[in-house]
Amino acid sequence: MLRVGAHVSIAGGVDNAVEREVDVGGNCGQIFTHSPQVWQDPNIGDDEAAAFREETTAELDGPWVIHSSYLVNLCTPKDDLREKSIDSMQKEVDAAAELGIEYVNVHLGAHTGAGVENGLDNAASALDELSIPDSVTVLVESDAGSGTKLGGDFAHLAGVLDRSNQDLDVCLDTAHAFAAGYDLSTPAGVDETLQAFDDEIGLDHLACVHLNDSKHECGTNKDEHAHIGEGHIGDDGMTAFVNHDAIRDVPLVLETPNEDGRGFAWNIEKVRELRDA
Repeated sequence: MLRVGAHVSIAGGVDNAVEREVDVGGNCGQIFTHSPQVWQDPNIGDDEAAAFREETTAELDGPWVIHSSYLVNLCTPKDDLREKSIDSMQKEVDAAAELGIEYVNVHLGAHTGAGVENGLDNAASALDELSIPDSVTVLVESDAGSGTKLGGDFAHLAGVLDRSNQDLDVCLDTAHAFAAGYDLSTPAGVDETLQAFDDEIGLDHLACVHLNDSKHECGTNKDEHAHIGEGHIGDDGMTAFVNHDAIRDVPLVLETPNEDGRGFAWNIEKVRELRDA
């Protein structure tokens, strides 16, 4: 079964996300529990949470993913930012358990001069301070790799999984991986990239894919998403990716743009057309 959906809004109540997902043709999806650009706690009432769980069971196949705040920086050497990041992540995993959501997705962040190894140590030790409910798994996301951000190299993600005492998995973002230098624009490139992922991390740790095309060329470290098949990954790469045996059962969550008269519904339908094309 193809599990594909999009990142939808919780405006007006988290339970509204279910109807929005259905409206764009998705059967799984992703949300923020609050504005991702401020330090803010999830504010979800018991009735909202119950309605979200009930409507999800009735309408969707799942899973849902919570995307953590953009302010979270697990790699930081700064004590105050580290503590804020840990506190924010703890609230996200607790909210996920309340909502019956299986995954919380997080970027590793930037080491800001501390160095790659110290940054990976910082990220793993920050994650180890979390009390993660048994029903929730934290996913570390691949990154475009600009500046001192970590996660652009699959070895960074493997390094955090190896260092941490938590049972972590990975979210692979196709636009980010492409921007970081993993060429997904051809069937051969898709094979090589997924083999590299397996060699470094293990495909058993691939729990979710952020399926996005890229407005910029491979290896530019520029993170700007394009409509499926309309960017530099293109139809050939996207077709090879969505039909690859390694990811056929992995949920695909779109973060594609809403522009040119096309939004999530168009992109989800495009993925369905490419599957087994």
